[in-house]
Amino acid sequence: MDTTQSITNNSRFQVSEFILMGFPGIHEWQHWLSLPLALLYLLALGANLLILITIQHEPTLHQPMYHFLVILATVDIGLATTIMPKILAVLWFNAKAISLPECFTQIYAVHTFMAMESGIFLCMAVDRYAAICYPLQYPSIVTEAFVIKVTLSIILRNSLLMIPVPVLAAQRHYCSRNEIDHCLCSNLGVTSLACDDITINRFYQLALAWVILGSDMGLVFASYALIIHSVLKLSSTEAISKALNTCSSHLILILFFYTALIVVSVIHLAEIKVPFIPVLLNVLHSVIPPALNPMVYALRTQELRVGFQRVLSLGKSVARK
Repeated sequence: MDTTQSITNNSRFQVSEFILMGFPGIHEWQHWLSLPLALLYLLALGANLLILITIQHEPTLHQPMYHFLVILATVDIGLATTIMPKILAVLWFNAKAISLPECFTQIYAVHTFMAMESGIFLCMAVDRYAAICYPLQYPSIVTEAFVIKVTLSIILRNSLLMIPVPVLAAQRHYCSRNEIDHCLCSNLGVTSLACDDITINRFYQLALAWVILGSDMGLVFASYALIIHSVLKLSSTEAISKALNTCSSHLILILFFYTALIVVSVIHLAEIKVPFIPVLLNVLHSVIPPALNPMVYALRTQELRVGFQRVLSLGKSVARK
C-alpha cells in the first residue's frame, strides 16, 4: 500500500528545473576543458564578426557567394552563442541549474541553427553548381532575389519543422530524475528523464534527421558529383584547376560538417560505454564548425584575404589617429 502510494506521488510530481552535470565521468577535472572551449568560442565570434564586417565593407564582395557566407557566419555565431555561455557557466561557476523553459528553448535553438547550417551548405553547393556548370547563365540564375528567396525558405523550413521538438519534450512528464549527463540540453538527453513514453519524441527526431539533414546531404553531394562530372570534361588542366579551386573551401567544410554529424550519430546509436566521448563530440560539433568555417574561407579565398587585410589595416590607421 505504501509502495503504491509512493509511486503515485512520484508520478504526480513535476521537477521544476534540470541539472546539467557537465561531462560524464570527469566531473572532478572537467573545468580544465573550459579554457580550450572558451578559446574556440572567442575564435568563432571574432572570425565570423570579421567576415561580416569585411563583406559589408568591401563592395567587391557584394556577390551571391559572399551573401551566403554572411548568412553562414550569422548562423555560426547563433549556434555557438546558444550553447557556449551556459557550458562555460557550468564549468566555471558550477551554475548547473537550468529551468525547463530555458532548456526547451535551447533544444529548439540548437536544432534550428544546426539545420540552417545544413541548408546554407546546400544553397552554397547549388551556387557553385550554377557558377561552374552554367557560367554564362549564372548572373541571371543566382540573383539577389534568388538569394533572398532561398534564405527565407531555409528559415521558414527549419523554424517551423523544429517547433514540435521542444513542444513534444515539454509535454513529457518529468517526475523523478532531473540530472542531465551533458553540458547542454539535448532532446534525447532530456526526454530520457521522462517518466512516460517517449516513442513519439524519438520518432520525430529520426524523421527530422532523414527529411532535413539526409535530403540536404544527398542534394549537396549530388551537386558536387555533377560539378566534378562537368569539370572533368574541360580540356585545359588550368581550367580544371581553377574550377575546382573555386569550390574547394566549400567542399572541405561540407565534408567536415557531415562527417562529424554522421560520427556523432553513429556513436549515439552504438551506445558506447564511455558516455564522455559522445558528449564531448556533441559539444565540439557545435563549436568547431563556427570557428573553422571562417579560417578555411580566409585561407582558400584570395578576395576574402585581401578584404581582411584592408579592414585590419583600416582599423590600425583609425587606432593611430
